[in-house]
Amino acid sequence: MNDHADAPPATAPAAPAGASADADRRGAQTSVPARLAQVDTLGPSVSFELYPPRTEAATESLWRTISELAQVSPDFFSVTYGASGSSRDTSRAVVRWILEHTDVRPVAHLTCIGAPREDVRAVAEQFVADGVRDFLALRGDPPAGVADWQPHPQGLRSGSELVALLREIDPGISIAAAATPSHLVAHPADATEPCGDLLALRAKQDAGAQVAITQVFFEPDDYVRYVQEARAVGVHIPVLPGVVPLDNPARLRRLEEISGVPVPTRILDRLDAETDDVRRRAAGAAMGVDLALAVLDAGAPGLHLYTFNQFRAVLDLLDGAGLRPGSSTPAPVQAAAL
Repeated sequence: MNDHADAPPATAPAAPAGASADADRRGAQTSVPARLAQVDTLGPSVSFELYPPRTEAATESLWRTISELAQVSPDFFSVTYGASGSSRDTSRAVVRWILEHTDVRPVAHLTCIGAPREDVRAVAEQFVADGVRDFLALRGDPPAGVADWQPHPQGLRSGSELVALLREIDPGISIAAAATPSHLVAHPADATEPCGDLLALRAKQDAGAQVAITQVFFEPDDYVRYVQEARAVGVHIPVLPGVVPLDNPARLRRLEEISGVPVPTRILDRLDAETDDVRRRAAGAAMGVDLALAVLDAGAPGLHLYTFNQFRAVLDLLDGAGLRPGSSTPAPVQAAAL
């Protein structure tokens, strides 16, 4: 999800002692690109996004969420990073907790907007020293409500420049980049030039990105069209769909405000029609399963699930889609066509 939405945390969670000395665990799990290359034999990838907690109570809740989600053996956890490093310490603490307390591979988000190049380099090197072998590189967005904001004169100006810096720091790490299907949806159908987001993704690939993860979308066709048009401009890396649980109408409306991506009326109407929380949750899970299965049937290599630091909704979705270990209706193993 958009990392600029992260507010500075009220308190930083305590990182486990010795996590930075745990670098011998590097490479113990399969890298993200390597896992996505095995979809034909291992089936769809499953991963989760987390964000840094803002309070002590939220921190304790997050540790439980991570522990619950780790039990389904996801391929990775990604941890967001606030705009201009606003959650730097907390993001790093969450990543270190994952390294210390789970066997799941962490993917550290990193943004570069508003910071000098050397500061970004230093943060990346700290993550690598902690044992991180996978990054999600994002330019980030300017601070909201600042009309005359200017980028840092010694800073990086694009996601592709950040990808290149990470590749320079350590050629052996894996690097993912963000993709934004909503930008293509808004792109004029009669435009003579490709969508700028597609060209930006191609530039990030050329700089060394090996995987793309999409921002929020609600219609399967938006994802499918995005990938098809990305292929047309030379993007060949896997594009992992980011899927949002559809069980909470208030949260979806807030997400629309933050992301600018409209939530389809049919989704909100169905949720609003349920006055009982249990029935609303079931309706949301059913719609989420439909979305997940549609993109998988179209050839997506897996699902990257936005958890909002809660575990029940995403586990319900995995159950319904047959992607949870031990599911009575396991999802079929099929070749990824997109």
